[in-house]
Amino acid sequence: MGELSFADVEAARARIAGRVREVPVVRADDVVTETGSAEVFFALEFLQHTGTFKARGAQNFLLAHREAGTLTGAGVTIASGGNAGLACAWAARELGVPATVFLPANAPRVKVERLRGYGAEVRLVGAEYAEALAACTEFAATTGALASHAYDHPFIAAGAGTVVLEIHRQLPDLDAVVVAVGGGGLFAGVATAARHYGVRTIAVEPENCRALNAAVEAGHLVDVQLDSVAADSLGARRASDMALRAAQHESVRSVLVSDAEIVRARQSLWDEYRLAVEHAAGAALAGVLSPTGYTPNDGEKVCVVLCGANTNPVDLTA
Repeated sequence: MGELSFADVEAARARIAGRVREVPVVRADDVVTETGSAEVFFALEFLQHTGTFKARGAQNFLLAHREAGTLTGAGVTIASGGNAGLACAWAARELGVPATVFLPANAPRVKVERLRGYGAEVRLVGAEYAEALAACTEFAATTGALASHAYDHPFIAAGAGTVVLEIHRQLPDLDAVVVAVGGGGLFAGVATAARHYGVRTIAVEPENCRALNAAVEAGHLVDVQLDSVAADSLGARRASDMALRAAQHESVRSVLVSDAEIVRARQSLWDEYRLAVEHAAGAALAGVLSPTGYTPNDGEKVCVVLCGANTNPVDLTA
């Protein structure tokens, strides 16, 4: 798979224009460092359709395939009970095509009902994700349905990267964008677009959920163990090749944060701004607040992408 290009992201922007919500960018509190202070902004991408950035990639994926004539009457299929599945089901409904989503039989009922609310046909197969994925793959092969992926596809990544074009329009003098990384779809798109504008990308991962960081260290893709409070949305065992390629540019810095720091940052977003977000969004903010994270220079403008809000807020204290 080739390296993602800025042209890919621009093409995605043209396709999905008017179909997704433009991200609001708001000023947050400054971060004080040893060298001075930096201006911090939040990109409120959790206000996107379905509650996460994944709506962008799902729209671009389906529209690009429709343009190419590879979106058949059998529609689209995906194995995911998380944000990717929701985005796929929503995008399919918006385009008027069928969506079939495969989940393990023990999937939470609330996820099943939400998928059905977007018009998807939900098929419960097996006790583990791997069994649902195998059934999804067989379904695509036998019906001709288009198989989608949660993050490892150039149309998915390019769609996600369009958020940077919207951020840059609002902050043309931005110095760095901070983004949480799971499998790397959002990161690959963001880093590709940011590099075009001369903006640094800070890739943030939990210490015990570090598929991209481990790949950068090894120089090739590796499987990692997953043990993090943010694993529900950042829990990819292996990053995408696109993400590794993007991370190998000098404009990218990879940082790790602890679960405790993620929890504190997420709680801070609630305490200070009344924003109830996923732990993944908390991880992005932790990437700036952590002593082992990214330390901006004096006067820098930094934008933290708050990527999603499909969370249970009951553990946020008043």
